[in-house]
Amino acid sequence: MRLRLFDFAAIAVAAAAVAAASVAAYAPGSGEPNAIVSGDEGQWIYPLSSDAELSVAGPLGITLVQVSDGAVRVLDSPCSNKTCIAAGSVSKPGQWIACLPNKVFVRVEGGTSDDGVDAATY
Repeated sequence: MRLRLFDFAAIAVAAAAVAAASVAAYAPGSGEPNAIVSGDEGQWIYPLSSDAELSVAGPLGITLVQVSDGAVRVLDSPCSNKTCIAAGSVSKPGQWIACLPNKVFVRVEGGTSDDGVDAATY
């Protein structure tokens, strides 16, 4: 079997796509971390450096989300178990809070995490 010109071109395009995906996946985050709040009515983005209170409507009622002091948390929710309130505040990229009964999801994205290792193997 002999490789032809288009075979080499396909290999080069595939290698470039893998390289671009690797750079995008492993590049450190930049900028300021943001609180992303999702609900039935849409999605809202707030910088963690801002102060805001947001009422997010869900099937059970209103979930109250607060962004302040560099963190985001759920203040009140109509769900029965209140696990989202007990979760406390989140402030680092990748952390999240969910109120599953009311379909509200809060997460932190962007910025850089200076925590170092996030898991260890012994």
